[in-house]
Amino acid sequence: MAKKTINDFRQMVDKGEKIVYLTAYDYLTAKMQEKAGVDMILVGDSLGMVCLGYDTTFPVTMDDMVRHCQAVRRGAPNTFIVGDMPYMSYQKSDEDAVANAGRLVKEALVDCIKLEGGGEMIASRISAIQQAGILVMGHIGLTPQFMGQIGGYRAQGRSAAAAMKLVNEAKAVEAAGAFSILVEGVPAAVGKVITERAGIPILGIGAGSYTHGQLLIYADMVGMYDNFTPKFVKKYANVGEILTNAFKEYTKEVRQGQFPNDDDHTYKMSVEEVKEFLALLDK
Repeated sequence: MAKKTINDFRQMVDKGEKIVYLTAYDYLTAKMQEKAGVDMILVGDSLGMVCLGYDTTFPVTMDDMVRHCQAVRRGAPNTFIVGDMPYMSYQKSDEDAVANAGRLVKEALVDCIKLEGGGEMIASRISAIQQAGILVMGHIGLTPQFMGQIGGYRAQGRSAAAAMKLVNEAKAVEAAGAFSILVEGVPAAVGKVITERAGIPILGIGAGSYTHGQLLIYADMVGMYDNFTPKFVKKYANVGEILTNAFKEYTKEVRQGQFPNDDDHTYKMSVEEVKEFLALLDK
């Protein structure tokens, strides 16, 4: 499978083909997703909650992102990978934004970076990063790094005025040079308008069915992350329950002396070698 490029994504949009987008944070998950044929993988700063156990994405560092992006790249060498810019890796200045985006490309070999927001500051960052030759994906709507300002993890754009603000943000992000935009947690009507008016691919997560593609956090869709489940998540498996039951069974068998089984799970020595070994011990 050849890795898709921005030209492939544009052609998919033109043909009406949906773009399949999932998060991954480690080698094994990325390897499975590439086997499944996903078009695009996001190494999201959501790894702070899914992998590192934080309550929010705020504590995630650039070093965290680089390390996890490297692992995902090794697992999915032929998949288009987007690396998330963590909190305070781009907010301070255009120079910081370019340098940190460059780390994800140079050290982790991502194909694109993603950053959150749609205001003037974000437009400046997007412009600077893309002028440095790095692909940028915007992210508007429910933006976790701005949750203090938007009132927490709640849907955005539910009033007419708020919806218009998002439409204008999408225009600004596109004008700044983003190659695509992720729209999160908005009514389907808003996702539809943003998609219809955009000249670039629009990916949705909780933004309805009209966007050019769909993203889900993989740990949500397979039932591994159970702290909370957003309304827009469909569970395709309950891997969390399967793993928990497997761990319980292992715990029981070890405590009861059932595992390991001497016939099936241990290495053997010939009778002669055992006798020689015991004889050596007696010397």
